[in-house]
This record gives sequence, C-alpha cells and structure tokens, in this order.
Amino acid sequence: MPIKLPENLPAYSVLSKEGVMVMSDDRASHQDIRPLRIGLLNLMPKKIQTENQFARLIGATPLQVELSLIRMSEHQTRNTAAEHMEEFYRPFADVKASGDKFDGLIITGAPIEHLPYEDVTYWQELREVFDWTQTHVHSTFGVCWGGMAMAYHFHDVPKIMLDHKAFGCFRHANLAPASPFLRGFSDEMVVPVSRWTEIRREDVAQVPDLNLLIDSNESGPCLIEDAGKRALYVFNHFEYDRGTLKEEYDRDIANGTPINVPANYYPDDDPTQPPQNRWRSHAHLLYGNWINEIYQSTPYDLSKIGK
Repeated sequence: MPIKLPENLPAYSVLSKEGVMVMSDDRASHQDIRPLRIGLLNLMPKKIQTENQFARLIGATPLQVELSLIRMSEHQTRNTAAEHMEEFYRPFADVKASGDKFDGLIITGAPIEHLPYEDVTYWQELREVFDWTQTHVHSTFGVCWGGMAMAYHFHDVPKIMLDHKAFGCFRHANLAPASPFLRGFSDEMVVPVSRWTEIRREDVAQVPDLNLLIDSNESGPCLIEDAGKRALYVFNHFEYDRGTLKEEYDRDIANGTPINVPANYYPDDDPTQPPQNRWRSHAHLLYGNWINEIYQSTPYDLSKIGK
C-alpha cells in the first residue's frame, strides 16, 4: 500500500521516480481504508530533503499512510521557500486547536545542539508538543536532537557536549533482538552519526522506564524505547541518504569550519571517492517495524487515542 501525499509536494515526484508507492488525495478518497495518520514535526532547516527522507521510509510498508507536515507556530525557517511552508505545513497551534489525533508522530532533530534546551526560542511550545503527544498521538519517534529533547523533558536525561563532532558511520550492537522494533535486525549494523552531543548510557540506566535497544562502543547509545510514554528515541540518522554526510562535510569545508572526515564513510576514508550507503536496509526495517507496531496496537477510532 502507498503513502498518501499531495501531488505537488516535491516528495511525490521524487519517491515516484524511485519506485516508492505514492497516492494522491483524490485517489485515496476512493478507497474504503483508514490510513495510518503520521505527523512529521520538521525542525530541520532543509525541509524538503527531510520530508523526502522520512516519507521514503514510512511509505515502504504494506500499509496506507497519510503524512501530515507540521511546523512550530512562531519559528520561521530561512532555508525553505515561504510558499512551500504555507502550502504544505500546518503550525502546531492550529493542529492542537483542531483536536486532531495521530497514530504516529516523528519529531526531527535540529542544528541547535550547542544551546541549552531552555535557550531554544521555541522550547516552551515544543514542551507543549511533548505533553500533547500523551493524549493525541499513539506512538512518537524522536530523532537526534528531538529524541534527546524528549528524554530530557520527560526524564531529565541530560545531553552532554562532545569535544569533537561524532561524525561518520559507526558499528552498533543490537542489544534487544527480541524487541518488535528490531525484528529482522542483524546482531551488528552500521549507522550514520552526525552530532556534537550525546546521551550517556549511565544516565539512561538511571531511568527504569528507558530501555536501551541499540548501542555503540564508538558513538554511544543510539536507540531507546520509552514504553511508558509510547515513544522511541533515536540519536543517529538511519534516514540519511547516501550523500547526506558528504553534503555536511562539503558545507563545513567550504565555510572553513573545522571538521574531521566522516569516519568509515568514504572508501579508505578518502573524500574524493563516492560514499556507499550501508545502512539502507536497517533504516527500512526500523521504520517499517515502527509502522507495523502502530498498526497492531492503535485504535481504529482515532478519538480513542490517548485514552
């Protein structure tokens, strides 16, 4: 089954050309199926790139998915055309006022790791989002900074600044092979990492409600389940495209920003060579398992979510 997207959303054309099943609003209206309603609270500067990455993953399951794009109410992006934001995004204040409920919500990262949470301009509204998920979202997926912020909000788990950027593709261990979210996972996997902060496993261990599912000796905790809050927190980037780390590296080099070559990404760590995507299959497994778990447990009547 396909993912339902507006025909004029850039992701519709991109994913169609890749062979991902997509469906227009008009075609979906003729099907007697309740699609899973998945929201994407997109905090990243490159909105369209992020839309494509997550739509690609959640649109690859056998279930029909309706993707809704959400933004913070007052924060204005400088990297995406205002017309795009106006046409495809709803401010959270409108979503909250409408009483809409969602089977799932993805909260992305944001390039503001260096700031204390309380110094982020939209922190108070984001805290409203986190609390709102407990009554209006069946399952929430916090990604990178978004996941760290959720762990801090709900459990006071601190983020720790690193003395150098964790940047590259690192080996990770599957600590919970029986978890439904890791169904089909290998014992080890490679995952892209790009962050200046981390969550430490000793702090996670202090919170009984948190279960560490994927960990790395090189880059620390990767995936945590928070069953009590019906949430997953992932601190690394399964959703990245083949060239995303390269774009970040090239950007920093062009800007004169000190940056190490992303580890284990280019063949022989040579940035003149084209990188290879070695995480794609596990990315599809992770988000496919998440969608499947939502489908298995979400109420058919959306009004009953959170009750």
